Amino acid sequence: MSKLFAFSGSDDFCPGGSIYPNRKESSLFFYPNQDVYFPPCKRCRVSSPFVFAGGKFEQKKPSIEILPDECLFEIFRRLPGGQERSTCACVSKRWLTLVSNIRRDEINDNKTTQASDLEYESTDKKGGVSSEDVDSDVEGDGYLSRSLDGKKATDVRLASIAVGTASRGGLGKLFIRGSKSRYGVTTVGLRAISRGCPSLRVLSLWNLSSVGDEGLCEIANGCHQLEKLDLCHCPSITDKSLLAVAKGCTNLTDLTIEGCANIGNEGLQAIARSCPNLKYVSIKDCPLVGDQGVASLLSSASYSLTKVKLQALSITDVSLAIIGHYGKAVTDLSLTSLPNVSEKGFWVMGNGHGLQKLKSFTVTSCRGATDLGLEAVGKSCPNLKQLCLSKCPFLSDKGLSSLAKAASSLECLQLEECHRITQFGFFCSLINCGAKLKVISFANCLGIKDLNSGLPPLSPCESLRSLSIHNCPGFGDASLFALGKLCPHLQHVELCGLHGITDAGVLPLLESCEAGLLKVNLSGCVNLSDKVVQTISNLHGWTLELLNLNGCKISDASLVAIGENCQLLTDLDISKCTISDSGIAALAHFNPINLQILSVSGCSMVSDKSLPSLGKLGETLLGLNLQQCKAISSRAVELLTEQLWRCDILF
Repeated sequence: MSKLFAFSGSDDFCPGGSIYPNRKESSLFFYPNQDVYFPPCKRCRVSSPFVFAGGKFEQKKPSIEILPDECLFEIFRRLPGGQERSTCACVSKRWLTLVSNIRRDEINDNKTTQASDLEYESTDKKGGVSSEDVDSDVEGDGYLSRSLDGKKATDVRLASIAVGTASRGGLGKLFIRGSKSRYGVTTVGLRAISRGCPSLRVLSLWNLSSVGDEGLCEIANGCHQLEKLDLCHCPSITDKSLLAVAKGCTNLTDLTIEGCANIGNEGLQAIARSCPNLKYVSIKDCPLVGDQGVASLLSSASYSLTKVKLQALSITDVSLAIIGHYGKAVTDLSLTSLPNVSEKGFWVMGNGHGLQKLKSFTVTSCRGATDLGLEAVGKSCPNLKQLCLSKCPFLSDKGLSSLAKAASSLECLQLEECHRITQFGFFCSLINCGAKLKVISFANCLGIKDLNSGLPPLSPCESLRSLSIHNCPGFGDASLFALGKLCPHLQHVELCGLHGITDAGVLPLLESCEAGLLKVNLSGCVNLSDKVVQTISNLHGWTLELLNLNGCKISDASLVAIGENCQLLTDLDISKCTISDSGIAALAHFNPINLQILSVSGCSMVSDKSLPSLGKLGETLLGLNLQQCKAISSRAVELLTEQLWRCDILF
């Protein structure tokens, strides 16, 4: 026996030469119709047979690989469980492809037959069937979510996801952000998803030029539970895909189409006919979409469609008229860059009296948004709470004042780049909006100039809680002084990029806020000094949570005041301020301060000496910005990073 284990074999298959003088007689060792040779040894040194070809023997592939795809497919679909199929899929790409192409209804599980046998046995004994006697592998509800970005978005990964999630609850959400890689997602990958993930409910496809109608049709045919579909910059997808989705995915509730040049009215009309539960529609930059497609969606889903976003489309006044008449359930409406819509479209939409439930209305870059059109919308929307107007060149003070007066339920008013609005329109909207206005925001409105004279006695706006003025260069101290009298209950104040305001205008506003400020943003107000910060700390330190002083003329004295009074402060930005190591030390001295975010970016006088103070503050810090602090060395940052392991440090 020891000799047997010590046998090392020989390089020759038949030592001493062939047992047949004539080579033709060696065919006795071959199977019929196969040129395979099995050497007459006690123990073969290799596990694979050999093939005689070209006058020499060559090793044959393992026998399982000889089987055609059809046989392997039948084997895989008869495996007892999903875990076994997942294990087989890890063997090779070929096996992965075969396993991923097995539909759920093609799986032939022996447990079904076993359950039938158990039913007869248990009926004789108990008169019923126990739940433990049947298959324990419950088909997933689709709660898993997967996302593929860039080069990771390939067919192989999609096939792996289809196989791997099948036995782990089922795939419910899939997000694919493509790239220009030649190994990107194609029809093959989507076919694997459609066959292995019937529970898919959310699908998002972005920048996938290689995906066409065939791939999306596979999804429509296999994923009948699909509820949300997002198609962004998929140029190969046409109306044919939407026709398939309309036929196979009747539970669709959300549809987003952006930058798909070959999708037009026909596809949208099919969705409108077959998807009665549609609640959200967003269409952007689709040149083939016109009034017919939009009208079909609005008229067919009149009582279910709640959110509509239309941007960069060639629709006309007809679409707005349809929205105004059939938008009975619409609560959120956004219209952006609609060059063919005129004042008449907005006026007809407002007088259609169908937008009774509208709560949020956004208009951007629409030349038809004039005084007359917006006033009509305001009058016909009694529940309008949020109004956002951006880049409306024909909106004037008169129109804004009338709109504010008509929209009596308005709670939030936001204007951006409306250059015909002056100080008169600003204060009129503030006064006429009624008792429910809570938020007002003006940004980049170059028509606003500071008041030359005081306002007449006006009743205060008791409901206003948030005031935001961004980059309106004409806004000055006189306007802030007037706001201080009108808005006594402010909690959030943002005055950003206002070079014309000084301490004389800001202090009265701060002193008039009776409720206590929670958030104050004064970034870019280069003429504000330590006096403003000290006033904020003394009057509102007991409530203040966020303070942004980026670019203000403050010194270490401000940090001393903050440390003494602002114990609830969690976010502090003192970037580009003239503070030094002494200020950081003073801030760290007054514990317990609860800072979580601290930014000292661009503070050239903060050096390595602040390392102990920053370490002490780091007990609560989650984020620290040290960018452009030239006096702080890289070694100090490394030590600080080791000490503050739970804090994200930017340097």
